[in-house]
Amino acid sequence: MMRLMNPCDSDLIVFPELGLTGYTCGDLFATDSLQTATLDALETLVASTRQRPNQTVIVGLPVAIDDSLMNAAAVICNGQIEGIVPKTFLPTYREFYEGRHFRAASSNDPQWIELLGGLIPYGTDLLFQQGDAKIGIDICEDLWTPIPPSSHAALAGANVLVNLSASNETIGKVQWRRDLIRSQSGRCIAAYAYTSAGPGESSSDLVFGGHCLIAENGSILDESRTITDQAAATHESETVVTVDVDLAKLTHDRRVTGSFDDGKQSLTTAYRWIEIEQDENAALPRTPALIRNVDAHPFVPKAFSELEARCEEIFAIQSAALCKRLSRLSKTTTLAIGISGGLDSTLALLVALRACDAMELPRRNICGITMPGYGTTQHTKTSADRLIELTEITGETIDIRQLCLDTFRALDHNPLGIKIDHDTTPESLQKSFLDVPPSTADLKFENVQARVRTMLLMNRGFVLGTGDMSEQALGWSTYNADHMSMYNVNTSIPKTLVRFLVRYAADHYFEGEVSELLHRIADTPISPELMPPAADGTIRQETEASIGAYELHDFFLYHFVRYGCDRERIRFLAQHAKFDQPHSHTDIDATLETFFDRFFKNQFKRNCVPDGPKVGSVSLSPRGDWRMPSDADSDAF
Repeated sequence: MMRLMNPCDSDLIVFPELGLTGYTCGDLFATDSLQTATLDALETLVASTRQRPNQTVIVGLPVAIDDSLMNAAAVICNGQIEGIVPKTFLPTYREFYEGRHFRAASSNDPQWIELLGGLIPYGTDLLFQQGDAKIGIDICEDLWTPIPPSSHAALAGANVLVNLSASNETIGKVQWRRDLIRSQSGRCIAAYAYTSAGPGESSSDLVFGGHCLIAENGSILDESRTITDQAAATHESETVVTVDVDLAKLTHDRRVTGSFDDGKQSLTTAYRWIEIEQDENAALPRTPALIRNVDAHPFVPKAFSELEARCEEIFAIQSAALCKRLSRLSKTTTLAIGISGGLDSTLALLVALRACDAMELPRRNICGITMPGYGTTQHTKTSADRLIELTEITGETIDIRQLCLDTFRALDHNPLGIKIDHDTTPESLQKSFLDVPPSTADLKFENVQARVRTMLLMNRGFVLGTGDMSEQALGWSTYNADHMSMYNVNTSIPKTLVRFLVRYAADHYFEGEVSELLHRIADTPISPELMPPAADGTIRQETEASIGAYELHDFFLYHFVRYGCDRERIRFLAQHAKFDQPHSHTDIDATLETFFDRFFKNQFKRNCVPDGPKVGSVSLSPRGDWRMPSDADSDAF
């Protein structure tokens, strides 16, 4: 982690363009008095950094070099100037007139200049290394050009890019600036810290809002108030933004993005690296607290509008994928879905409905099959039956208990320890289960039911799978049972997002009783319902009671697969995330242990999952995103 832009405890502080003098000095830049005052201010700032060891400060100032005046940035740490970087592109159009006062950097510039009695590295070819942070510098207009200098700096290794700016405010410019910074951080797979001159600048012709933003690989981590905020329009207003940037994530993403490495072939500049020496006795961070927001639900956007847009986009991707698959089948093909009254099968049905409507196929082509077994509760059975009825698809109910009983006999298996004979009936066996202790386990009992259901589905038509990505990660499926289908639209949807998708459909695609039913399903506890219900008929086999909370598993999955985080790093992040339910450090550790154990043991199931559409940045398809040996050892992880 590296902390940016807080005067108190940051590793790196970035001030605006020409921050020592102000951007709007005009012809005053050429006066001896302003030059003298600039050097005095610089000397004071340099001396002050001795009191803040290991804290790097970057400030904008005019620098006189021979007969030229340069718009430049000074990099200062531990009481010395580490280097001076001049501005490459000078705006001299519309409201900008920098070419009147300054000269742009060129290949003829000296590599060293004398400043405050010392010989200082100088040039646009300077990059600065502070610990794991490798810093490159843009100055305002540099970012607005087709190929910003920071693009080359990133290819040369810079992972923290800063921009000292004096960007005036005009209608719509805030969003344009925000988009530029977000996209530049994404293209460069870097952190990008931007700070602009504020309301203290002259307002003779322009207004400056002091907009500060920090982005990381395509995402805005934080930003200051904009000019539209009343408080930000006052001269006394302070615009400061502080975040922790994650350098390890950036390293991972660069490592796995081959095209980024290929881009290095376009480099023509031989950069000079300036090592900023660190005082090991005063190493940052100065405070142990993590100020970076750790999203507890990385698959689920926080902002309501963004979540709604995400849900609509996912439904569009899922239904488009299914439409393509259905287009290669006969129009009379039966689309078979096992409807359980739970979240996953409901989501698959919603996608199937949308696909059939889009292709103008009759909904009766969808066959929703309910297959009550020894673990089915009245609650989920009612939900499944009503869902089939209200959506007007073809419905069928097959009680699987007799088929399972016959299988138990063929296998000479006593389900849950209950001895069966020729007089045993499904009803008598169901009643016997009431005397079985709740803690009794019987994997064969569960697997038989799951495989019988899949056999029935496969013999009915083209089977649409329902299992989600979280279940694939944990191997929470029966091999060649709910693990298998002809196509699976849920294959890259994590469990924490499934519930939101069902609720979104309830609120946007349906109304009345269907909407109420979907909300009822979304509120139902997650369960495979393969073990007998409790004595009062309620669900006894709750998945999260067995393997841990899905919000933890999805958090672990995201950070392991997306960013390659090790166990200690995932644990650290989880301890700083605000989950829906409180999780003690002990709970986090135990669930993390379960996650890694099950993730490594169940790759063999993921190696042969059906086709299905990728919808987000994380997917476990062995054909696209995730390949690993089925017998990989988890010890190193």
